[in-house]
This record gives sequence, structure tokens and C-alpha cells, in this order.
Amino acid sequence: MMKQRRIELLAPAKNLECGIEAINHGADAVYIGAPRFGARAAAGNSLEDIATLVAYAHLYNARIYVTVNTILKEEELEETEALIWDLYRAGVDALIVQDMGITRLHLPPIPLHASTQMDNRTPERVRFLSEAGFRQVVLARELSSGEIRRIHEACPEVPLEVFVHGALCVSYSGQCYASQACFGRSANRGECAQFCRLPFSLTDAEGKVIVRDKYLLSLKDLNQSDALEELLDAGAASLKIEGRLKDVSYVKNVTAAYRQKLDAIFARRKEYVRASSGTCRYTFRPQLDKSFSRGFTHYFLHGRGEEICSFDTPKSLGEEMGTLKEQRGNYLTVAGLKSFNNGDGVCYLDEQGRLQGFRINRVDGNKLYPAGEMPRVRPRTVLYRNFDQEFERMLSRRSSERKMSVSLFLRDTPTGFALTATDEDGNRVTLAFAYPKETARTPQADNLRTQLGKLGNTPFEASLPLEEREGTPRSAADAAIGIDFSGNWFLPASVVSEWRRQVMERLLAVRRINYRREVAVWKTTCHPFPLPAAQGGKLTYLGNVMNAHAASFYAGHGVAAVDPAYEKTPVPHAALMFCKHCLRYAMGWCPVRQKGKSPYREPYYLSGNDGRRFRLEFDCGNCQMKVYAE
Repeated sequence: MMKQRRIELLAPAKNLECGIEAINHGADAVYIGAPRFGARAAAGNSLEDIATLVAYAHLYNARIYVTVNTILKEEELEETEALIWDLYRAGVDALIVQDMGITRLHLPPIPLHASTQMDNRTPERVRFLSEAGFRQVVLARELSSGEIRRIHEACPEVPLEVFVHGALCVSYSGQCYASQACFGRSANRGECAQFCRLPFSLTDAEGKVIVRDKYLLSLKDLNQSDALEELLDAGAASLKIEGRLKDVSYVKNVTAAYRQKLDAIFARRKEYVRASSGTCRYTFRPQLDKSFSRGFTHYFLHGRGEEICSFDTPKSLGEEMGTLKEQRGNYLTVAGLKSFNNGDGVCYLDEQGRLQGFRINRVDGNKLYPAGEMPRVRPRTVLYRNFDQEFERMLSRRSSERKMSVSLFLRDTPTGFALTATDEDGNRVTLAFAYPKETARTPQADNLRTQLGKLGNTPFEASLPLEEREGTPRSAADAAIGIDFSGNWFLPASVVSEWRRQVMERLLAVRRINYRREVAVWKTTCHPFPLPAAQGGKLTYLGNVMNAHAASFYAGHGVAAVDPAYEKTPVPHAALMFCKHCLRYAMGWCPVRQKGKSPYREPYYLSGNDGRRFRLEFDCGNCQMKVYAE
């Protein structure tokens, strides 16, 4: 018998509205920020909203994960423990955490997932986290499909969570201290100042300018939508969309796009099945290039090679629409295959490579009439649409409906009638109703099926499950509604409607009762912590140890010495960023992969507009670039 793997599409939620729409548009799970201590300080949510989202998601067997993934000060541990108990009582399915101090708290039996902030990129690391008690591990974004496969083969029992879409941090997550060093805002405490989205000039050891005022650390956005099957075959179990600060239209569009891609794979590859219930129907065509992006990249999924940078701008370009043909009076003539709409936002790169833009007041064929001051655009300049008025209007309305299949069976009994409802997950309810039998003048079966099938205000539809629909001669709705009467009994529509309502309410209650949360009791057991040999058994500031509980965790796993986190005790001359992105490679001068030779003397420096300067070090042995403050 074929062994099936449950695959989870994991969507972000800034707030309750985004979380509800993520479920409506096909998410199997949603991750959302706790009231405090999430890695996006601006995306906290009340316990009441989280409980509401949990109740809604669990109807569809979808899960809710809450991020408590900052490093914690000593005085915050007691509050964190109380918060975790509140989240457990609200029905949350798991916590995504970074601080190992949490494992030393008095915890409810709630699973812990290892945040990507833990820098999870080796089989040894993942195996340790699993043995220590973590139930799911979020891998570093920089991994190739081959590296993911090797981790899965070494740790086949560990569910691996892999990012598939959204913004990319240029430094390994959890290993970036630039924001703290420069602005006193710790990325590890949810306060990242977006240092990597600032403009820099690149100079050499002699002060020669190599590149001036470009966004040299700004990466394109991740898009693995055409590589999902490859990721599944490599061992990914949870496919994660980035975006806990994104608006609801982004969540709707991106979640729907990945849901459709995955469902198409599942239809061909029966060994993969979705991790929640229901089928989505959309009122729009999902298109990833219509949501925020800096251009798309596979990053390092297939190794180093493709262009991953967005040097010209850290802002969203959107979809490429065409080129400027000519500019006359108060309008622009465009040559392109796609059409603009009134109210669209247009952007382009000017002669200096700076991003410019305007809104369209009116469109007349291929003529654009800008609102406000006329922009100055050179002929043959590429135009992008970074705001599609009509698409956003569609998404502002109800844009998806998620329904679970249910079959209904009405039969007569000695004292009246009984109605049974069975949903796609096998939950079943039967209610008996005492009612007199009266012979009808005309056949009643069609009328009864019509009344029983009116489930529009419920999360159900009268339909066979997908796997049972093939080869059924009747419609899915008719095949899902059965009637077995010993006579042609008459039943008023109002009576049938009331019976249906009662059965559906009871079925919803049964679904809530039958939902099973995973239980995980944390056990303090000792497993040797995998430290690089070069560190000689000592955990440096890279361990992000902010409190005594975290230090106790590592000591309990055999670490001889533990340094405090950079945020607690700044380390002079420390590397502030560890980047797989390499500027020497981007310039064509990699001595290993490109055999290139630079005309400039190293070391190279990044200089910000505020006068700060940063030295670059190229660690070819580990194929990464380090950034140091001068």
C-alpha cells in the first residue's frame, strides 16, 4: 500500500482578517504573531483574535501556529510562560520559537517548532533539535534542494518547513546583528531596521569607488511556485509563505496561487495529500506578479548561479507591462502586450537607475494619461505596474469560498424520519424526528434533494469527496444526497430546512469535538549539541543566549562555555552579517566559481549615506560573505 505524506501549505497572517482569508484561500496552516515576543514586533495580535482564528481554522482541520520567536530578557521569562499557557488554552496548535530558554519553562503540552532564526542548515543541527524535543524544524532559506534532501534522508521522521515565497533576508536568519549595532534595534527581538534595504557605495582598499549608491544587500523575493514538486521530493513537508507584515490582498493572492499549484501536483502524485479539509473556489485568477515583489528568484535552490540581487531598488517593481514608445503633451504611448486600467500605479527606472513612478488618471487604448505632474520618461524605458487597480478591487471583495464535502441521507422510521450527514473526514451525525407520514400527490424526491442541498450559509456543500467523484453518472450533489422512503411521503420545505439546519449545526459541533491537537510534553534529556570544531566547545555570541534559562539548556547538552548574546554584550569587531549572497561573485570576480580577477584591491568596503563603513570578508571555504563594522 502506498505510504502517503501529508503536505502543509503554511500562510502568514498579520491579523485576524488575514488569518481568516488565508484559510478561505486554501492554507492548511497559518502562522500569526503572539501579543508579544514575535519576530515582527509590529505584527502582534490579541489572545481573543487568536482564539477566534483557532476556532475558524479547526473547522477545516487547519492548524494555527503562533510565533514567540524572539530572544528573551531574564525579566521577560515569567511573562512568556504565562503567555504560552494562555495560547495553549486558546487552542493554538504549536509555537514557533527561537530562545532555548523557553524549553526550561513550565510548559503546557504544546509542540514547539524550531524557528529559522535558529540557523537550521545541517543534518546534525536538525537531528539535535528533533532529539531535544522540537516537533518541526524551519530550515534556512539558503539551502539547495540537494541539501534539503540530505537533511531529510538523515532525519526522515522530522517534518521540514521550507520557505517558498516572499522577502529574503540577506544574512542567515538569526545571524544578523547589523540593525542592533547601527540602530539599537535587534532583529532577534523583532525590531529589524531593514539595514539590508539601504543604499551603499562599494569601495576598495585604496578608496576607489566600484559601485555608487546601489542597494547592494537587497535581494529579490523568493518564488518557488514552479519548483514545488522538487521540494516535496526533496523531503519538504511544510511549504511556508513569508509575509506577516503583508496586507490581506497579498495573503489572498499568494495563498490561492500556491494552493492551485499544490492541488495540481496532488492530482498526479497520489503519495502526497493535503493536510486539511475542504476545496476552494476563487472569483479571480491568482497571479503572483500582481502582489508585492522586488522581482523573483529561486535563491540557492539549484546552487549558486542565477541573479538574486535587486541592486536598483528595494521596493516592489510589480509586473512588466511594456516599454514607452513616445511622450506627447499630456499622455504617454506604450508598446506592450498587457493593458493598463484607470487608477493603476506605474513605475520605472530613470537614467540614474532610480525608481520613479506615477498613477494613471485615464487610459485610452495604448495612451496613458498620468494623474498630476507629467513624468519625464525616455523612449524604450521598461514600464512596470506595481498597483493593479482592477485586481485589487476584485480582491477587496469576497474572493474565495472554501467548502467541505458532505453527503446527506434521509429515510423514514416507524415514528417519523431520520437525517444523516457524513462529511469528507468521516464525521457522522444522525438525528431522528417524530413526524406524521402523509402521502404526496406528486413525486417528492427531487424537491427533497433540492431542500437538503441548500447549504450555502455553512462550510459544507452536498458533494462526494474528490476521490469518489470519478465515474459517477449523476452530478456530485445528486450523488451525495440519498432518500430511502417506504412511500411517497410529503414533507413541507420549511420542515426539511429546519432538520437540515439542526443536523449541520450538530455536525459542526462534532467536527470541533473530534479535532485532535498534537500533544507534546517537553522532556529535559541530554543530547550532545553540534558545535563547529573551530569553536572548541564554546558557544559564541552567535548562539543568541540572552537569559540564564537558555544558558542552562546548552550547558545541559554538553556545551562547556556559553557567551552572552550580542544584544546583551556587544562584541568588538564581531561579524555583523553572514551572507550566502556574495558581492565578489555578483561582480564576476569569484576566484572559485568564476575564476574571475578583480581590478580592485581588497578589502572592499560598504559605505552608507550616513557615513558608516563596513568591511567585507569573503570566506570561500564556507562560500559566504561576512560584514564587519569599521
